[in-house]
Amino acid sequence: MISNIIKDKPTRLFIAITAFFVANALIAECIGGKIFSFEKLLGLHPSNFTIFGQSGMAFNLTCGVLLWPLEFIITDIVNEFYGPKAVRMISYTAVALISYAFLMFYIAIHVPGADFWFGTGKDSGIPNMQDAFNGIFGQGMWIIVGSLAAFLVSQFVDVYIFHRIKQVTGDKWVWLRSTGSTVVSQLVDSFVVLFIAFKIGKDWSWQLVLAICLVNYIYKFTVAIVLTPVIYFIEHRMTLYLGEETASKMKLSAMGKLNEID
Repeated sequence: MISNIIKDKPTRLFIAITAFFVANALIAECIGGKIFSFEKLLGLHPSNFTIFGQSGMAFNLTCGVLLWPLEFIITDIVNEFYGPKAVRMISYTAVALISYAFLMFYIAIHVPGADFWFGTGKDSGIPNMQDAFNGIFGQGMWIIVGSLAAFLVSQFVDVYIFHRIKQVTGDKWVWLRSTGSTVVSQLVDSFVVLFIAFKIGKDWSWQLVLAICLVNYIYKFTVAIVLTPVIYFIEHRMTLYLGEETASKMKLSAMGKLNEID
């Protein structure tokens, strides 16, 4: 039986896509604790602008945003070939495994460290390895909840908008449904995570939350536009791999699942 599953190209491809989707999401969560300067990455001086009355704003972003755009690209590809039910499945799988990872991080943080281990980083300029470990893996609970909630909500928004656009355009205008659904879902993602993690969790002002949300969204919107050709490339490669007939049948089947969206 397992050999038949492995030989089936759509199934084999879906397993590979799911594995990458989950791994990419987990890595994005793990590296999200580092904040980097996007301007410095481009060799520019940090900006200093004002939004919603908040001065001194710049494009300081979490490293997680380097990987999250790929999640929305994969979502659109799965939408196109497998339908919304498949997107829900990989989204729930990702959330479950990310939650498991955070639980393991929590346990690892609270397991007593060996006495000699605390000072093993001194040669590298790390005075206390336990503090360093906690700082990397010890994200606040509100940030974790906000991140997971934003991920799920934005995924389902992406699914809904993608299929609504495709219902009108058919197989034409891939860029419209892919980019259109992504730019809207990215806005939802940016707002939900900041609202839960910092408005509810830390009682930040609305002005600060909205200012940071806008800065993050400008970056995500730009990346979504820039990555639009990637959608065409991946879809073309998948069609070659699956074959025209199989790919066409899969797309028709995916559209037939529109009424399964909750």
